[in-house]
Amino acid sequence: MLSIRNTAALGAAAASLVLVAGVVVTAPASAKSTDVIATGSCTGGSNYKLKAKPDNGALQVEWEVDQNRNGQVWTWAITHDGVTKASGRATTQAPSGSFSVTRRVVNAAGTHTISGAARNAATGEVCRGSLVI
Repeated sequence: MLSIRNTAALGAAAASLVLVAGVVVTAPASAKSTDVIATGSCTGGSNYKLKAKPDNGALQVEWEVDQNRNGQVWTWAITHDGVTKASGRATTQAPSGSFSVTRRVVNAAGTHTISGAARNAATGEVCRGSLVI
């Protein structure tokens, strides 16, 4: 039988585990079970979302930065296992003041590290995120 003290400790430990898991990589209810998603904050208050999922023998990667401000120019890059696979410039658009790019990369056997990076040309704000799939 668990004492009240042990029950409270187990509850706190479980809550901490859920919190840590949600901060690093999450799969929201609306995502498919094969989606891996990482979210976080950028250096100046913007937010990012990096998503990868298997797609017909490749990995589909989506990199999104949400600044809540339209017309901001960002340079961005997507890397796959440390090699830049795509890069460019994007401008945040209405209605949300965000930009999003989607690219496909090779899905060889094994695990892969996918990273996204972006820098606001006007403010210097930086966003960086990564995930393992």
